[in-house]
Amino acid sequence: MKDYLSRVGKYPAPARLALFLLLLLAVWGPIGLPLYWLVPDPNWAGILAMTGLYAAFIFLARLWGRYVYGQPQILRLYGLEFSRKNGQDLFGGLGLGLFGLLSLLTLETLLGWLEWQVPNLSGLPLVMGEGLLVALGVGFAEELLFRGWLLDELQRDYSPGVSLGANATIFAVLHFIKPWEEIIRTFPAFPGLVLLGLTLGWAKRSREGRLGKPIGFHAGLVWGYYIINVGQLVQYSGAVPAWITGLDNNPLAGVMGLLFLGAIATAMYRTSPPDLAK
Repeated sequence: MKDYLSRVGKYPAPARLALFLLLLLAVWGPIGLPLYWLVPDPNWAGILAMTGLYAAFIFLARLWGRYVYGQPQILRLYGLEFSRKNGQDLFGGLGLGLFGLLSLLTLETLLGWLEWQVPNLSGLPLVMGEGLLVALGVGFAEELLFRGWLLDELQRDYSPGVSLGANATIFAVLHFIKPWEEIIRTFPAFPGLVLLGLTLGWAKRSREGRLGKPIGFHAGLVWGYYIINVGQLVQYSGAVPAWITGLDNNPLAGVMGLLFLGAIATAMYRTSPPDLAK
């Protein structure tokens, strides 16, 4: 078995990705899938199943690194390290994502496209706390998966530019797994997801391959979106179409969001090493 796994590293990237996902399903399926029938509350069933799936992913990724590539510290290679620099990157990215999103909304306020609502001060701290936990969980999970494991697998076969482009496209496509009618209705948000994927990839490369900054930036965007929507802090005026301000009240799913991400992506690109920025 070990001899076979050592040969897997020489397979083409699509074959390696497919094999990894099949192994992940085999590890998680017997435990995770029954939860949807055994746990009465659908929300808890989903949370437990996804938590189990991610635990299985990390377990399998470590075995994959050890036996397929001979790299026992594969998570560190992905950019997941517990260091002061990575911690600073995390908090810096968190602040950039949160305050960048608030700056975008402030600009739209000045243009008369939205109005801020009086918040429920007694409930706002709870919303902010819940939002931070959700945001950090989403940022950690998606960045380790996409900018960690997936990007590493692609870079083993393709150039940095092709790898990052494919990574961002896959990131966007997987966020569009929904009914066909919803895909058509929300398709204007697709370019924003691709651009977000590129931005997060350049954020990682700008920090010598560490994941702290993309995790933080991703989490900052999710945190801001959570606070604004769950806290019901803004009301769009309807002065301009939703494709400008963002579909479904998502500030990044419109033209203004694209411009916002474009500016940050440009900054990330310019701070990436020249040989990796292309």
